[in-house]
Amino acid sequence: MAERKTTSPYELLICMLALMWGIEIVNLLVQHQLCRFGIFPRTARGLVGIPFSPLLHAGVAHLFLNTGPLIVLGGLILFNDRALFVRSTVSIVLLGGLGIWLVGRPAYHVGASALIFGYFGYLLAKGLLDRRVKSFFIALVAIAAYGGLFWGLLPTVSYVSWEGHVCGFGAGILAAWTERRRKRR
Repeated sequence: MAERKTTSPYELLICMLALMWGIEIVNLLVQHQLCRFGIFPRTARGLVGIPFSPLLHAGVAHLFLNTGPLIVLGGLILFNDRALFVRSTVSIVLLGGLGIWLVGRPAYHVGASALIFGYFGYLLAKGLLDRRVKSFFIALVAIAAYGGLFWGLLPTVSYVSWEGHVCGFGAGILAAWTERRRKRR
């Protein structure tokens, strides 16, 4: 009988990060022309950017700053379940991206920050909605590690898409609420 290879749930997160870094290398080679495929609010072309925006970054430093929080917060969601990670990621990217498209400033919005804020919002909401010790503890770990993200919800720096942060955070909360309703059925 053939031995079945078990894969780590974290391989999904590693693959996502490898894809982001690969895209960033290509983007560097083309002087960041791929950023045109980000979200440009209230334009038909900007709608196409919704699924691509988290994969694109304004530079190596931008992606480097997003890598740590993606690993930690995404890893905390993966700690629960791979399917949950996929569902929450897709929900946050689509709902958060649509929010950016609706309310964002007229500029290209790129980067995984909305996804990071979405993961953060998801973990906090899950900690409150689940009413389970494990979920509450994971929410506390998220706050201890990245509680400073709350400042990112404010319009403090002109070149940072705080709209993306707010929309991602809200999408994460909505994803946790939807997941709770899904489990009730």
